[in-house]
Amino acid sequence: MQSSGSKKLTIGISSMALFDLVESNKVFETEGKAAYCAYQIAREDESLNPGVAYPLVKKLLGLNKRLPEASVEVILLSRNSADTGLRVFNSIREHDLDIKRAAFTSGNSPFGYISAFEVDLFLSTSPEDVRKALEVGHAAATILSGKGTDAANDQLRIAFDGDAVIFSDESERIYKEKGLDAFTENEQVSAKEPMSGGPFKSFLSALHNLQSQFAEEISPVRTALVTARSAPAHERVVRTLRSWDIRIDEALFLGGLAKGEFLKSFGADIFFDDQAAHCESAQLHVATGHVPHGVANED
Repeated sequence: MQSSGSKKLTIGISSMALFDLVESNKVFETEGKAAYCAYQIAREDESLNPGVAYPLVKKLLGLNKRLPEASVEVILLSRNSADTGLRVFNSIREHDLDIKRAAFTSGNSPFGYISAFEVDLFLSTSPEDVRKALEVGHAAATILSGKGTDAANDQLRIAFDGDAVIFSDESERIYKEKGLDAFTENEQVSAKEPMSGGPFKSFLSALHNLQSQFAEEISPVRTALVTARSAPAHERVVRTLRSWDIRIDEALFLGGLAKGEFLKSFGADIFFDDQAAHCESAQLHVATGHVPHGVANED
């Protein structure tokens, strides 16, 4: 057990996000659970290929080489059984990933173990599991396929949308319900009132704490806010982050421009956004996590 004074940055990840299990999943969907189990057991010594989140995990674990003590942990949270999960753990060993803890739930959602493992961020290919995690207050995203960034760059770069991700969706609701003019007026009037935190505030804070162990110019982690907001709605964002004492390295106020090319220029290893349309643009350029939270995701 880690002591309360040595809180790590802890990432929970599903096996399908970490490794390419597309073919295996086809067996499950077309032939059923028994055939899937037999398929995985017969191939348990065949290493799985990297999945969409593999480069991100590799960089996250690589941060431990730069720190005096291991400060990042990745935990596998999988719907596999222990039997079928053996192939996943064998692949973890073959890829030399320092992942030691796991929960295998034999088809049930693993989201219930997020709190027990003190997970700061949960990544999965299952929208259902992600929604459950978000509903109980955890940072979580559905990982989408996307182009990887330059693997030669060992700096971890993470980009976030603002409203309904880092911040609550209070301002976005005004935009959705009353339009741009009402949104802009509200942000001007409320410029000095910090917004409430969204589902990713705690994860951003954990990243900030990790960054604080390094001088800014040599930090192995760089963050960016990439938002559709523009002036004058930018002021409330700046003042909110200042009130939280959280550092964001770069802030892009795009005024509605598509985010994909900007994320490519930033070199994001992953980008988190609540709006499906923004995710579709982003995933053409970088790995993307959809955060199904807030007014944009209500039926």
